[in-house]
Amino acid sequence: PDGAEIRNTTLKIYDMLGREVTTLVNEQKTGGIYSVQWNATGLASGIYFYMLRSGDFSETKKLMLVK
Repeated sequence: PDGAEIRNTTLKIYDMLGREVTTLVNEQKTGGIYSVQWNATGLASGIYFYMLRSGDFSETKKLMLVK
C-alpha cells in the first residue's frame, strides 16, 4: 500500500538448543498478512521455536513438528 512503512523482516526456526535450523524469510516487507511454507525434510519430530522480527517488533513462539 502507498505510504506503508517497509521494514526488514526475518522469520527463523531454531531447535531446542537454540541453534538456527533455517531462515524462512529475510527481506523487506510492508505491514500485512503473509504465509510461508517450511520444508522440514531431514529434521526430526520435536519442539522447535520460530522467531519473527520486523522493525522493532520481535516475537518468539514454540511449535511442534510431528512427522
